[in-house]
Amino acid sequence: MTVRETLDFSRRCLGVGARYDMLSELAAREREAGIKPDPEIDAYMKATAVQGQESNIVTDLTLKVLGLDICADMPIGDDMIRGISGGQKKRVTTGEMLTGPARALFMDEISTGLDSSSTFQIVKYIGQLVHVMNETVMISLLQPPPETYNLFDDIILLSEGYIVYHGPRDNILEFFEAAGFRCPERKGVADFLQEVTSKKDQQQYWYLDQEQYRHVSVPEFAERFKSFHVGQQMLKELQIPFDKSQTHPAALTTSKYGQSSWESFKTVMSRELLLMKRNSFIYIFKVTQLLILGLVAMTVFFRTKMPYGQISDSAKFFGALTFSLITVLFNGFAELQFTIKMLPTFYKQRDFLFFPPWTFGLVNIISKVPVSLVESSVWVILTYYVMGFAPAAGSF
Repeated sequence: MTVRETLDFSRRCLGVGARYDMLSELAAREREAGIKPDPEIDAYMKATAVQGQESNIVTDLTLKVLGLDICADMPIGDDMIRGISGGQKKRVTTGEMLTGPARALFMDEISTGLDSSSTFQIVKYIGQLVHVMNETVMISLLQPPPETYNLFDDIILLSEGYIVYHGPRDNILEFFEAAGFRCPERKGVADFLQEVTSKKDQQQYWYLDQEQYRHVSVPEFAERFKSFHVGQQMLKELQIPFDKSQTHPAALTTSKYGQSSWESFKTVMSRELLLMKRNSFIYIFKVTQLLILGLVAMTVFFRTKMPYGQISDSAKFFGALTFSLITVLFNGFAELQFTIKMLPTFYKQRDFLFFPPWTFGLVNIISKVPVSLVESSVWVILTYYVMGFAPAAGSF
């Protein structure tokens, strides 16, 4: 599948969430207030709220933001087929999640295999989603560039299993200065945070000349944060119980999957038919192979050399049946390769709740059984009468 088709498939599987309900509510309020919406914004919101379309503006926007528009029509590729690069594959995985309606995203090392410019653009786009759509995103990055670091609103600094700091980005240097450590002017803040909790690198950031340096351990940093004003404010907010009456019904999803079982089945079936169309050469080759083997079988088990009437004559007919069974059986092994090759993708999409697992199995059965029936029919029609089996129509 191409990059665009992959993102379209993930978008259809993940559904539209509460976008349709939000659009209906917004349209009703605009009519009451007499507001005429902007045509472009109105068209965009309507396009994002429509479910089940094979192509959508959300896919085009995601492709452009992730820098995948230049390879949108290229296949993903694998060990045998040349496709996009490793960094682009990483962005495709990120795009599969961004095309859905998820309001909370947890991302781990999304910058692996990406250049600093691509990482900056992706994090900037995610930040816009957070601010405009009021989403929640947690991203784990190891020493990001300064321009990428400055895009974050809050910072969670983890070290040795402890939360050293969790709060606004603007207050993190203040916290460490209160502990006696200052970030140099030309030092990246992310690099400073990586080294200040390390026993080996910590001393170089000590700035209290009138006091002797003393190593501050990670557990001690964690305790200091509890007495820091950011930590105290967080504890106060956590002590206030959540008011469920202020929650909108659409805030929490009530369904396990992004669309109904029938829609999931149709989505997976459309993908399977597309893959079968792309691999049509394999099926044509299999039928051609059956025709050649059928001609060979007809010359080996020709009816003029297949006497019947005695028990000893049945051995040749058993040989013909065994050869036919083995030929059809081995001819179907090509399907096994396709299925095994799809398993890693299936496991990933199953874990991310793209579709119910039974749809994948049922689609494979429905799409592959007709192929097997056609192959068996071609073999039987070609060899049955020539091999000298019972000529009656009922026996055939």
